[in-house]
Amino acid sequence: MKREIIKTLDGSTTIHLEEWNESYHSKHGAIQEAKHVFIMNGLSLFENNAVSILEIGFGTGLNAFITFLESETKNQKIDYVGVEAYPVNAEEVLAMNYVAELDALEFDKIFEKMHKCEWDEKCEISSRFSLTKRKQFFDEIDDFEIFDLIYFDAFGYRVQPELWSTEIFQKMYNSLKPNGVLVTYAARGVVKRSMIEVGFTVEKLAGPPGKREMFRAFKKV
Repeated sequence: MKREIIKTLDGSTTIHLEEWNESYHSKHGAIQEAKHVFIMNGLSLFENNAVSILEIGFGTGLNAFITFLESETKNQKIDYVGVEAYPVNAEEVLAMNYVAELDALEFDKIFEKMHKCEWDEKCEISSRFSLTKRKQFFDEIDDFEIFDLIYFDAFGYRVQPELWSTEIFQKMYNSLKPNGVLVTYAARGVVKRSMIEVGFTVEKLAGPPGKREMFRAFKKV
């Protein structure tokens, strides 16, 4: 499948899959989307607390890097696990301009370190931030009550509906600790029904630029 590096509307880059007409991030702004969906509506709920995060779709490492920057700013301890079945290659990583666009040049080596970490091994990125990249298909996830927060950032329902199934959301629900939270850019009715079916309480929030709505789901006990 042909892959192309493109620039999104906020100036940050992403990878576009021409055959699917699908991108790793919103064409309206990769960084804006990540900050809105995962930081503002997810991580911010856990301010002043240590937090364990599962990311579904590690991809270019943008969400992990922005979360690392938050850990530095907020002095927050974060244990981050990113699951990815098809890792981005080294050339594509080098083409990403996140460090410059986030005005984080002093952490350039951190972004590199995240991508150089061995797969399936825990890597201490800083005294506050640890990263484990798991090369794994989403349907192989079998964690139980380990995570406080899930960033659900799989490819869209239009191109991979199987990643948004009841079976996958059951795995997400099982992976969360009681009162854990899942956030995603998606806002389809079929996705909401699958979430509710496995036990989530779902709320609809304003979406990032270019998208009207998004979902946040709670494992309430």
